[in-house]
Parts: sequence; structure tokens; C-alpha cells
Amino acid sequence: MSNVPPPPPPDDDPFSKRPPQGPPPPSGGSPYDSGPPPPRPPNDPYGGGGPYGGADPLAGMPPLAEPGKRILARLIDFLIISIPLYLISLPFGGAVDVSSDDGNDDFGNAIGNTYSGHQLLWSLIGLVVYVAYDTYFTHKDGRTPGKRLLKMRVAMLNDGSVPDTSSSLMRAVVLWLPALLCCPCLWWLINIVLMFTDKPYRQGLQDKAGKTVVVTVP
Repeated sequence: MSNVPPPPPPDDDPFSKRPPQGPPPPSGGSPYDSGPPPPRPPNDPYGGGGPYGGADPLAGMPPLAEPGKRILARLIDFLIISIPLYLISLPFGGAVDVSSDDGNDDFGNAIGNTYSGHQLLWSLIGLVVYVAYDTYFTHKDGRTPGKRLLKMRVAMLNDGSVPDTSSSLMRAVVLWLPALLCCPCLWWLINIVLMFTDKPYRQGLQDKAGKTVVVTVP
């Protein structure tokens, strides 16, 4: 005779009587919705509003910089770099070479001479200088000399902090690479239009790449 006890009746099965492991998620919700988000830190420069907890995406943020001031600040920074760079290039033939070999002024020759190998070299040198300039000052405190003069700064969109090195570099490369080597007129036009029309943060393409905004400072 076997000493193994018979299995319990179905009604006494302990697994069938296990209590539920928690309340079911609310209808239409996600099982990851465990409550309200944690509060923002007390030193949050944006005050915890807008995309950081409020309905208004601009609530708690400093005022966004005016597009006209941003354009003027960029022009100041451009002159700060381009004038010394051009003067340095003069002993080497100048940064711009538009001379023509045969005197023809037809469109084809104009295109070829406007972007000669000589100018390409100086454009590459300029690209390195402009990117280094923007990256350094943006990472330092969010303000290039032009922005400092007009009381603006670059801030990370998510928390208002000064951009780190990778964001500053990405922002500078996206801004200056097409502007100096590819399609300057079209590139500046697109960025100017975006600064006036982008909602709600007035982000240029460089801001979108670096996940930044430009705000006013006292």
C-alpha cells in the first residue's frame, strides 16, 4: 500500500485561493502610472512649471529671448571672429579668392572662382574657430560675448542648466557646418524663420539639435 497522501480536493487548492497581488491598473491607464511625478528640486531655475509639471509649456521659464536680439548677438559674435580671422589671412592671400583667370564674368566661372580651393581651406579653418568659440562660451556659462552684451543665455530645455560639452558642441556644429561649407544663405534664412515661428520655444535648428533654448537674463 502506498503512503503518499491523496491530492487535496479542488476547493482546497492553495493556489486557487491566493489573494490578488495589487489593484488592477485604472481603465485606460498604464501599469507604469504609479502616481504624480516627483517634485522639482528647490533650485530649479525654471521654477517647476511648464513642461516640468504644468500645462503651460512656458510657465516658470525665464522669458524667451527676442529673435531680433538673437540675430544681433550672432552678428556681434560673427564680427568678433571674422574680422581678426580675415586680417590674419591677408598675408596668405586673403580668406576670399574671387579672381578670374580669363576675365570672363559668366555664371559658371563665378561659381568656380567664388568657392576656390583657397577659400575652402580658409572656410575649414574658420569652421574650427567658430565651432570652438561657440562650444567654449556656451559650455562656460551659456553666453557668448554677443549674448552677454544683450543679456541672453543658452539653457538646456529640460532643466535650465548650462549646456554640457556634448550639447554645446552639437549646437555649434549644426549651426556653423552648413553655414560655412554648404548653403549659408538658405541655412541662415531657415534659422531666422524658425526663431520667429517655432512654437513654443523659438528654437533654431541648432537649439533642436542641442535640446536648448535661448532665454533672457537680468
